[in-house]
Amino acid sequence: MRVRPAAPERREVGRPGRPLVDLARYAVPPTGRRLDADPGPVGRGVTIAFLDSGFYPHADLAGRVAAFHDASGQSALLDPERCRNPWNWHGMQTSVVAAGDGTLSQGRYRGLASGARVVLVQVSRQGRICDDLIVRGLEWVRAHRQRLGIQILNISVGSDRDGSFLDSEIARAAEAAVGDGILVVAAAGNDGGLPRAPANAPSVLTVGGCVSREACSPEEVELYRNSFGVLLDLVVKPEVIAPAAWVAAPLLPGSVQERRVEYLCRLASAEGEELRDLLAHPAPEANLPENLAELPSKTLRSLLEAGLQRDKVVSAHYQHVDGTSFAAPIVASVAAQMLEVEPSLSPAVLRQILMSTADRVRKGDLLSQGCGMVNARRAVEEAGQAWTPSQICELRPPLVEDGRLSFVFAHPGARRVELVGDFNGWQTGRNFFEEVLDGLWRIELEAPAPGRYHYKFLVDGSHWLEDPSNLFRKPNEFGGFDSILNLT
Repeated sequence: MRVRPAAPERREVGRPGRPLVDLARYAVPPTGRRLDADPGPVGRGVTIAFLDSGFYPHADLAGRVAAFHDASGQSALLDPERCRNPWNWHGMQTSVVAAGDGTLSQGRYRGLASGARVVLVQVSRQGRICDDLIVRGLEWVRAHRQRLGIQILNISVGSDRDGSFLDSEIARAAEAAVGDGILVVAAAGNDGGLPRAPANAPSVLTVGGCVSREACSPEEVELYRNSFGVLLDLVVKPEVIAPAAWVAAPLLPGSVQERRVEYLCRLASAEGEELRDLLAHPAPEANLPENLAELPSKTLRSLLEAGLQRDKVVSAHYQHVDGTSFAAPIVASVAAQMLEVEPSLSPAVLRQILMSTADRVRKGDLLSQGCGMVNARRAVEEAGQAWTPSQICELRPPLVEDGRLSFVFAHPGARRVELVGDFNGWQTGRNFFEEVLDGLWRIELEAPAPGRYHYKFLVDGSHWLEDPSNLFRKPNEFGGFDSILNLT
């Protein structure tokens, strides 16, 4: 019996209309679509500062870099030719994730704060993050806050030292920045332990992560492996979570990786004569065989797809990144949207809205997600309510004065608010807030004896909420948190 030899694989390389790889399969949804964010506000009139290892004047930020400062004193200018060091990619990516306008992606990978100005503060020595430089960077931001109009500070770096925020100079500096009127947003960290400074500072809005390649809904996302925990038995971190995987971010222009990805993307989509020319002259950075033109199309396609996956390519100038470093600037960009809608919002109000409008993730540990996944659209809607200066000034933690204990709570849509907790044996229908201004609720009662008291707010008889003005919380047996008040 004669066996017919297998026919050689047909080569389709260069065939019109048949690119080697469909690059659209590698794209990820932009942040706005994943979060179902309001596309209207883009952070106009808002300035966001970033503390990071280094930066690059990326095209997606063109014309909106208000200032650059190197806390080490080594660089005076944000010079593209001097910013190609490997450590500059991290700060470039965090700033573009928040505020990039998508220039190099034809507008696809645009941050939610694409209209905001940015201030870039480098806090590394030759790429090494230093605690003293983080402190200097925070102090510089505070000193130039009014001149530059800084309202939000994103910090996606931190100390590598464990310990209490009480003993951390970084945490104290971050608390001082919040006291100056700056919303400080910090990445929780990725090691699963307790957050380190500045993410462990009580007044800092600490951001953990969630994972989903497509649209993010609380029913479908999974929790990221971020740092979390209860500090000093009362302060729960993180407060909110945001996408920390499959986040589109730019490649460092002029880097070996960018040149490699540019070649791979051209090769993937080229046809005819252009494809034959690219196969005949492989880019050295691509690390592909020199005999590309002689390889079967199936082998060539496999090599190309492996390269695209290795570099996490989503388009010619962008890759997908992961980590809470990129979840934090997403939350910062939502805050910028909120400030465009209502510029007078204080850090406390921004924090309250972001926490109270977040959605709890159903498949995950309570502590590691805090109040849940940031709801960008709802937060902006809440910010657009009629917030008066009186409402904003009145918001504060519980206060004991002249033997009376008072609570203040802002909820413009509420019809009835109750205080329920250890004060009244967790009985409903006993202690009702009074609406003193439109949407601003206040209650006063006789201060109980010294001790630790758990409590919650009950809105309209059905919604149990923590006190967003009180930093101290503990998990309860019902899958949520109780606010904690210590009276001495």
